[in-house]
Amino acid sequence: MPFIDSKVTVALTPDKQESIKSKLGQAISTMGKSENYLMVGFEDEYELYMGGQKLEKGAFVSVRVLGQVNADASDRMTAEICKIYQEELDIPGQNVYVAYFGTPDWGWNGSNF
Repeated sequence: MPFIDSKVTVALTPDKQESIKSKLGQAISTMGKSENYLMVGFEDEYELYMGGQKLEKGAFVSVRVLGQVNADASDRMTAEICKIYQEELDIPGQNVYVAYFGTPDWGWNGSNF
């Protein structure tokens, strides 16, 4: 039940969204999760500031999963996310923040897992 939500400073075309979504779908396996239930969201042209300076190219990515977040898995996932955003949007890794959230309760289709 992972959800990856991205806020990026650049404009996203539908093709870019599709490409990033696909790559995130492959990368989520580093966390022991499947693309089958992966939900991905995008908010583009989002204003982000780091260290008091406006970022021309930056991203904040939130990864939410059912259960606990494994530190080794999240480390590998961060590397994948930074690689994807560098390749697809030319956002350097030092301008990408990734936050992880685990939850014991996740609802879907009228009930909880």
